[in-house]
Amino acid sequence: MALKKGYAMQDCSLARTLELVGERWTMLVIRDAFYGVRRYSDFLAHLDIPRAVLSGRLRTLTEAGVLDKRRYADSPPRDEYVLTDKGRQLWPALYALLSWGEAHALGSQPARRIYAHAACGRRLSPGGGCEECGVGAVPPEDIELHPGPGADHPDRQDPVSRALLTPHRLLVPLETSV
Repeated sequence: MALKKGYAMQDCSLARTLELVGERWTMLVIRDAFYGVRRYSDFLAHLDIPRAVLSGRLRTLTEAGVLDKRRYADSPPRDEYVLTDKGRQLWPALYALLSWGEAHALGSQPARRIYAHAACGRRLSPGGGCEECGVGAVPPEDIELHPGPGADHPDRQDPVSRALLTPHRLLVPLETSV
């Protein structure tokens, strides 16, 4: 028996949020959108996600106003997915989960990604701020993503993983060959 998608008996904002972003793969799609992934083929290659699942997640996030679907080529017609302002507001929650995972879920594995304040180069605190500059919450457009000590994973050779080996700002489209 399949699990129900919603939380009809839970009348709270967390339940409504989980109905949107709580399905498997959804937060990884959002994470990749912050990393600069925009094209369907890049999401597919980096996430190793079934096509039908990816299409469903992108459709749900677009319908909810988290992602904006934009045409980038006409022949053949191709679309890209860009975080909206509503989607960008998910950054603090996503970063909190990333930080928690680094502290508690990676075990002895080194971090694959380092998040730094672009203005000073200092690594963000677990709360998402910059202690060097005194910024309480660095917005995603002011964050540089750097490869961490565990970044060069030999099993990850897709174009997105390779592009993530070069420092770049969040939200800036990744240059991939897919």
